[in-house]
Amino acid sequence: MSVHDFTVSKPNGEEVSLELYKGKVVLIVNTATKCGLAPQFKGLEELYQRYHEEQFVVLGFPCNQFMNQEPVTDQQMEETCQINFGVTFPLFAKVNVNGSHAHPLFQYLKKEKKGVLSSEIKWNFTKFLIDRNGNVVERYAPTVSPEKIEDDIKELLSK
Repeated sequence: MSVHDFTVSKPNGEEVSLELYKGKVVLIVNTATKCGLAPQFKGLEELYQRYHEEQFVVLGFPCNQFMNQEPVTDQQMEETCQINFGVTFPLFAKVNVNGSHAHPLFQYLKKEKKGVLSSEIKWNFTKFLIDRNGNVVERYAPTVSPEKIEDDIKELLSK
């Protein structure tokens, strides 16, 4: 099993197979536009712009499970990310990352790479780095800035 075995929804409801990203290095992030960490959108976008031609992509999954920090519709979230943060990397429909209704993708990611004290995601902007074969390589805490992940991304892109 790998990340490529999952299907996710775009903000417009269209289903997308993550098999589309086979052969790419992927950074999966649970996001929230009203979060204090939302300035990380800029760093994520910079990484995406810098490395997308080398087969790197950031995939954003908005989540409203942490203090109601993504209270808007999927379409409003997408517009906010584009207008306020200049996001051009793919964004998907809002998901749950914890609990009994957690999206299967996030259930898998948490099983593959547990956090410090548990597998549960503690906050917005938890990041999972995926290799070209869909394997979960690393998990980063919400406070780890995108810039601090760059060397790990470059290493995977060189393989």
